[in-house]
Amino acid sequence: MISQQSHFNRRRFVELAASSFLGVSAGSTLGFGASESFAEAGAPGPAPRSKPAKQLIYLFMAGGMSHLDTLDVKPNHENQGSTQSMNTSVDGFRVSTHLPQLARHADKLCVVNSLTSTAGDHEKGNYFMHTSYDQRATIRHPGLGAWAQRTHGKLNTTMPGSVFIGKESRFHGSGGFFEPEFEPLAISDPRFGLKHANRNVPSERFDRRLRLAGDLDAEFLQRYRSKPIRAYGDMYEDAVRLMESADLAAFNIHRENQATKDRYGDDPFGQGCLLARRLIESNVRTVEVSYTGWDTHADNFTAMPVLCNTMDRTVGALLDDLQRIGKLDDTVVVLTTEFGRTPVTNQNRGRDHYPKAFSSVVAGGGFKSGYVYGKTSPGGEEVVENPVTIPDFNATIAYALGIPIGQELISPTGRPFTVAHKGEPVLDLFA
Repeated sequence: MISQQSHFNRRRFVELAASSFLGVSAGSTLGFGASESFAEAGAPGPAPRSKPAKQLIYLFMAGGMSHLDTLDVKPNHENQGSTQSMNTSVDGFRVSTHLPQLARHADKLCVVNSLTSTAGDHEKGNYFMHTSYDQRATIRHPGLGAWAQRTHGKLNTTMPGSVFIGKESRFHGSGGFFEPEFEPLAISDPRFGLKHANRNVPSERFDRRLRLAGDLDAEFLQRYRSKPIRAYGDMYEDAVRLMESADLAAFNIHRENQATKDRYGDDPFGQGCLLARRLIESNVRTVEVSYTGWDTHADNFTAMPVLCNTMDRTVGALLDDLQRIGKLDDTVVVLTTEFGRTPVTNQNRGRDHYPKAFSSVVAGGGFKSGYVYGKTSPGGEEVVENPVTIPDFNATIAYALGIPIGQELISPTGRPFTVAHKGEPVLDLFA
């Protein structure tokens, strides 16, 4: 008979082992005694696209990116401050002078200047943007990457289904209440790629250790045959398969030549997007890259040129490469943030949290190109044309990826959830 202490120790071992290599956390999803599967129920929704996009790159500007200093400039209005505007490759569309690369790529972008949210706190806004649901202590909701993988499966069975790159891993689009296999692999530093992935012992010894581990786990797995436990076993097998695969090289950005590295930039966001491009080339279904620092409560007009320069250079390089390798049409690229910044500056020449109106970008994946949707008031304070809620925005991305908008999944607690809560896709954004 296995004691409660042995039960706990073995569970802790499973958590730590999975976390050390795969970068996932079991947490509540390990769920001894939890439901074996999630019930599914059909619900009305828009007809699916005939050729949905296959992959997603989600670029998250953590902290709240100012719309007036980036994509929704207001020339000659006092709210604009010292930020200047410039023409783009699309007639009538202007952006901040901090974004010359996005100005060059404007003919590839679908800009939404009418996003509006109800969450003005960083953590709640971040969670809402990623999941379409209010944050609750009793449940974790899945992000778009988990929904895409659960709907379509992996594109490359050797590689992980989704990857998160960045420091803010507790806010990323997690697997939520889905099975552990849908949790993204987290990489905090793209310079080091996937840690602990190289064998440090001869193959014969390594195989012997795997067999021994299997023998030790046999009784435990026989006793606890829940789906989450089996999923962790499958992930160990996936890890070993990846270690022996040529696909492992995709995680090594140092295989790129120096000119390519320079185009992306020698900073975590640039290196993260370079890694994202390599993973997309290797058919990872979804990759998120986080870029922190956009919380400009003070000295907004000093900080924004630096932040925008890094983002602009990197996104420009990414769009160039996705088009060059033929991936842009099948990949949805999202550039977004949790909320905007106040149009009126504060006493510290900064902009505060402002969920009422802000901007984001989608590109590739069947979206219109060179298109601007929605409009704010002359000073950027209010959405005055075609408002887009966060659930609507996420429903639009989900629709682009072929995720059924109306499909309900019943969580282990018995509650129904959809990919974008009550959101409806904005069909005008599609070509």
